[in-house]
Amino acid sequence: MPDETALAGQEIGISDSAIARIAKLIAEDGNDDLMQRIAVSGGGCSGFQYGFNLDDKRNDDDRVFERDGVTVVVDEMSLELLAGSELDYVEDLIGSYFALKNPNATSTCGCGSSFSI
Repeated sequence: MPDETALAGQEIGISDSAIARIAKLIAEDGNDDLMQRIAVSGGGCSGFQYGFNLDDKRNDDDRVFERDGVTVVVDEMSLELLAGSELDYVEDLIGSYFALKNPNATSTCGCGSSFSI
């Protein structure tokens, strides 16, 4: 179990548009146990890449963030790179996608799916 003192201040914000999109995806799936998982892995153009998927399982090292009935989980290691970020859902000319506004990233790739610290 993570040390709560060490994790203090490591939060993820969730925008209104992300809440609406996650709620819609869960409703379409019909499984009320689903939650949005955010993970960081090595790779991508800039060194790390974001991963977004729906999951119905919580791991021992997950931090849980809830807002307006929507649950977002982030593993402890990813949270170290994402602390202070905001999950957003963007709809623009290049398409619709989840994005993170990550204050820890020193650079990002053009599409915003990868970053470096």
